[in-house]
Amino acid sequence: MILNVEKLLDAAALARFRAVLASAPWADGKVTAGYQSALAKRNLQLPENSAAARELGAAVEAALGRSLMFQAAALPARIFPPLFNRYEGGQDFGTHVDNAIRIVGGTGERVRTDLSATLFLTEPDDYDGGELLIEDVHGAQSIKLPAGDMILYPATSLHRVTPVTRGARIASFFWVQSLVRDDGQRAILFDMDMAIQRLRSDVGDDHPSLVALTGCYHNLLRRWAL
Repeated sequence: MILNVEKLLDAAALARFRAVLASAPWADGKVTAGYQSALAKRNLQLPENSAAARELGAAVEAALGRSLMFQAAALPARIFPPLFNRYEGGQDFGTHVDNAIRIVGGTGERVRTDLSATLFLTEPDDYDGGELLIEDVHGAQSIKLPAGDMILYPATSLHRVTPVTRGARIASFFWVQSLVRDDGQRAILFDMDMAIQRLRSDVGDDHPSLVALTGCYHNLLRRWAL
C-alpha cells in the first residue's frame, strides 16, 4: 500500500523547519547508507547527532503521534528517528531497496523496516526533478508532493530519486516497524478502519453492525500483531 498522508506539517511548522534547515550542517549522505545504497546515493544529509536533526526529528515524531491517518495505516511499534536529506545540482539516488534492519545510533536498538516514509519539506515548484519513483505491481509511481505531505510505502519496494536539476529538494525520511509485518494484512486493517470511521459518522457509535465490525477489526489485529 502506498499512501499520501496530507498536511502532516502545517504552515507554522514548515516555517520553523525552513529556518532551522537554512543554517544546518549538511554532510555527505553516504554516511547512513548500506553497501548497495552507497553505490547509488548522491545527496546531502544532516548528521544524526546534530542539534538541528534532533529538534526537527522530535517535531516530526510529535506530528506522527497526532496523525490518525498515519497511526491507522502504519500501526507503528517503533519509529526510526527521522533523518533529513537535500538534493541539488544534479544529485540523485539510484534504484535500491532499503536495509531490512536499521540500528539507532548510540543505542544499539534494532528497528525492522516494514515501511519507508518521505516527508516533503520543499514545495514542488521550487525545484525540477527530484521525483520519488516507487515500483509496485502497477509499475513505477512518480511521487512529488506539496511541502508538509508525506508518502508512506512498503520498505520492500524498489525505489529511487530522480536528479534534481534546479533548486533544492529537502525532505525528512525514516522507517517504521509495524505491529503487523505483512503489507497485505496492514492494507486490510486500514480499509476496515476507514470503513468503521465512515459508518460511525453515518449510523452512530452503538449500531450493532458497527460494534460487530469493530470487533472483527480488533480480532484480526490480535491475530496478526507480532
